[in-house]
Amino acid sequence: MRLPTSLKPRRSSKRTAVRVAAVGAMAAAVIVPHIRRQLKIPTAVTVASTVSAPLAIAVLWPRSRRRDLGLFAAQMWAFAVCHELPFDDPKRLRERLYVEYPIKVDRWIGRGKLPNSRLQKWLHQGRYGNDLTKFAAWTHWFWFIQPYAAIFWIAVRNKEKFPESARQLAAVFDIGCAMYFLVPTAPPWWAAENGYVDPKIADEHVKRVMLEYGEKLWGPAWTRIFGTLGSNPWAAMPSLHFATATMAAILLTDAGGKVEGTLGWAYALSLGFALIYLGEHYVTDLLAGAGVVLLARKGEPVARPIVEMINRRLQRLEAIAAGG
Repeated sequence: MRLPTSLKPRRSSKRTAVRVAAVGAMAAAVIVPHIRRQLKIPTAVTVASTVSAPLAIAVLWPRSRRRDLGLFAAQMWAFAVCHELPFDDPKRLRERLYVEYPIKVDRWIGRGKLPNSRLQKWLHQGRYGNDLTKFAAWTHWFWFIQPYAAIFWIAVRNKEKFPESARQLAAVFDIGCAMYFLVPTAPPWWAAENGYVDPKIADEHVKRVMLEYGEKLWGPAWTRIFGTLGSNPWAAMPSLHFATATMAAILLTDAGGKVEGTLGWAYALSLGFALIYLGEHYVTDLLAGAGVVLLARKGEPVARPIVEMINRRLQRLEAIAAGG
């Protein structure tokens, strides 16, 4: 059936408006984070602008694997921006900072002494301390690749599983990021450097072992590298390093890769050890990270009606943007 001529301009103008709005949202997602400090843009506006990027991609791009990868990449960009937002005002964040509760819990777990301190005393000062530090540091640094490599593998090898896998991994990042806002918590190395772990009182020594090795390995470049990676030093609870590595291992196993799943689990467990040994996280942080994984897995059926409602509305906008 042919549309009345009078409806065609109206449909065309609506299509143009939707596409322009989506392109504007994508531009804002890139620009706003870079100018937020200079223009003192409110945190809520920055969050909204970055979160709009995946929605804009969903409207503009036709459904395909490329679109799914784009959605995940936009989601990760939103996380990269949002997780450091609390530290835009360090003084205000310091007033809300939690330091002592993970120390108390970890001392209970470690039977009176922090597991970080025990591992560093037993292993860092031992015969194989240097080799162990190299292994732990590289295991830690490899995290900046591992979750994304896992998702890319699933996208290539089991594309039917990819949307669900990407959704669950993104949910882990999102829940963890929300907790960084709600429960800003200092890591063990910071607590030790600021007198909360006093070796004269508790016979506990906790160092940021990775710094020593990083400075030795990378030289003057280390300060620049480390400054880029450690943008929010109080983003410790939960350990998203451990949470996302664990979720990646689960997703690889679910996607049918027996070897890949085994490697994923071996890495997640090695990373858990490395984070404690290096003084980057408490055991409490790792347990909370495991809890986030459980929440993301079990919570998906609960969230599905909301996801489907958003999806239906996006489909309407997709149809308009496509000229349908």
